Amino acid sequence: MRLFLSVGEPSGDQHAAHLIRELDRRAPGSSFTGFGGPEMEAAGFQNLYRLTDIAVMGLGGIPPVLGTFIKQYRRAKEFLRSERPDAVVLVDCPGFNWWIAKAAKKLGIPTLYYLPPQLWAWAPWRIRKVRKWVDVVLAALPFEAEWYSSRGIDVEYVGHPFFDEVAEHPLSQAFLDRCRWGEHGRPVRTVGILPGSRRQEVERNFPVMLEVMQRLSRAHDDVRFRVACYKESQREFCRSQMVGSYATLPADLHVGRTPEIIEASECCLMTSGSVSLELLARTTPAVVQYRGGPLMMAVAKLLVTCKYFSLPSLIAGRAAYPEYPFVGRPSRHAHQIAVQLDEWLSSPAKLAEVRGELRTLQDQAVRTGAVAAAADTILRRLNITQPAAARLKGPPPSVLAGRRSTPASSPAGCFATSRLHRSRSRLRGGRRADAPTAG
Repeated sequence: MRLFLSVGEPSGDQHAAHLIRELDRRAPGSSFTGFGGPEMEAAGFQNLYRLTDIAVMGLGGIPPVLGTFIKQYRRAKEFLRSERPDAVVLVDCPGFNWWIAKAAKKLGIPTLYYLPPQLWAWAPWRIRKVRKWVDVVLAALPFEAEWYSSRGIDVEYVGHPFFDEVAEHPLSQAFLDRCRWGEHGRPVRTVGILPGSRRQEVERNFPVMLEVMQRLSRAHDDVRFRVACYKESQREFCRSQMVGSYATLPADLHVGRTPEIIEASECCLMTSGSVSLELLARTTPAVVQYRGGPLMMAVAKLLVTCKYFSLPSLIAGRAAYPEYPFVGRPSRHAHQIAVQLDEWLSSPAKLAEVRGELRTLQDQAVRTGAVAAAADTILRRLNITQPAAARLKGPPPSVLAGRRSTPASSPAGCFATSRLHRSRSRLRGGRRADAPTAG
């Protein structure tokens, strides 16, 4: 089996790497080529270009890299024409991936969208592009699968891979102990700071987080802040901002310790993103902030169709995590965020109440087995026979307390089983016979 993957976000790089390993285990000898990031490369991916290095946030970030996107699109189109892979698998990054899907469709190459665009959240008219250019959507969230299915899209609910990754990731007990105990064996209260995985996110949000940390530090001198940086360059940026009155903050900067920081923290302050699902899986209370640019926020007011922007809140249908989207006047928003976190840090009973509510939502929403379900779906849709041993292994058991695996084929895990078998034979044949036309 030969697959072309196109992945444009750091989180998508992580999810796609797990998918590549699972597919390679089930279909040994497969090849994976396209656009992605370093984690995919470590899984055996042949990267034509590190698209994740230019992940952009908002409309303002597009013009400087537009030429790069055009060049890589032409490169992908030529590769698809000359190499004719068995299928194209897209992950996130719809602005660029629509063009990849369109090129694949013109060549009759099956296209599957894993972790599809959140059209249910904003600009839903883009569903026409899915109908025209995408054969199958592999949905990560239950309501997402229902949304796509109700609009005539061939969709399978596989679950979110973040929950698999949380269950499989071994935590460093030594690091957890350092977070929870001081140099002299005294307990330390930890607050996690998660500034984001994209450069623009970190640059916009971390300065506000510094102000929040300063306000909290004045009220709680027993709190230490652990900042979870996605990569070394972001740690260097964060360090460069900790000058002047921020230089003496009780804060440490870490790379590659996000799971441990979430696990050890009484509560967190985070930039909105898919890491919110890990906070839910570990039932860690958090405040979610998102500082966007003026143009981006103006467009969002016109196009956004959902009440919440963090995934746990969307799943719950209520504000599971307090949310603070804003553009200007960061001091006012920093004050509001600090007040919310101060309320939790000042009241163990309130913090326990919030954890209890998250535990209830965790019981309802957290399922493992998404990566295995996605691999099964791709292989079945492409009529790829799996070795018996690979099929029997199945998804890894969950190590989350109280969790149980729910495969996508079970009644609780799948919202689109009625179309699975009749779509199998159509996947190679271009447009589905029962698909609505774009309009």
